[in-house]
Amino acid sequence: MPDHDYLLLSRGQWDEGADKDAVQDAINRFYDWYALGLAEGWLKPGSRLENRGKLVSWGAITDGPFAEAKELIGGYWFIVASSLDAAAAIAAQNPCLKFGLSYEIRPLEAERADARVTSNETPAGWRPDGA
Repeated sequence: MPDHDYLLLSRGQWDEGADKDAVQDAINRFYDWYALGLAEGWLKPGSRLENRGKLVSWGAITDGPFAEAKELIGGYWFIVASSLDAAAAIAAQNPCLKFGLSYEIRPLEAERADARVTSNETPAGWRPDGA
């Protein structure tokens, strides 16, 4: 099965009760793991995100980010894997998981958007099942 790219979104915050030195050790081990993944080709570059932003919508630009702390996206990178399950198994090796973060892994959609095809942006009333 050919490899595909999967977006990984890092969510949440460190456990408040965790030892800061233990968290820093996990961060250091993450960067070692990340460098290995880049070198071996099962990761592609990503980045941490600053704690500021803008929400742009029709006719408005508002300061953000707007998610609850548990939903904040702290960073992203790309995993190269043969399947979504394989990408999740790679993400599960990240040492930072032990300290409160979680990872959302999403396959990248190769097709162009089409309002007639059900997608993430399709409102419930447009969906064939109405849900």
